[in-house]
Amino acid sequence: MAYCHCDSCRHWSASPVSAFSLWQPGSMEIVKGKDKLASYDKHSSESGGDILSDRVWCSSCGGHLFTRHPQMGLIDVPCVIIEGLEFQPVFHVHYQESVLPINDDLPKYRDLPEAAGGSGIVL
Repeated sequence: MAYCHCDSCRHWSASPVSAFSLWQPGSMEIVKGKDKLASYDKHSSESGGDILSDRVWCSSCGGHLFTRHPQMGLIDVPCVIIEGLEFQPVFHVHYQESVLPINDDLPKYRDLPEAAGGSGIVL
């Protein structure tokens, strides 16, 4: 679990920071409403056609459900939609784009940790 400060996540979540949780794709299953899923990856044209963040929502109610990150092999789910989840963030990502500085002791990565394909630079 972590916070993302990138422009894309801020727009997606309509907030100054996005609280997310990361999951292996096989650990999540859509059991109802698969026919109502819609998605969009605004970064494909910027990345030469590679999907970076495939954002998925319900076409019936408009609720944001999750984001596929194929290059990382992970899915992120907004913490706010997981009932009963105790949010325990461990770092911040894309902190160079922050519009709401958060004063805590968590690592603040300029982009992403190295294990996720980023520079690993902590600000």
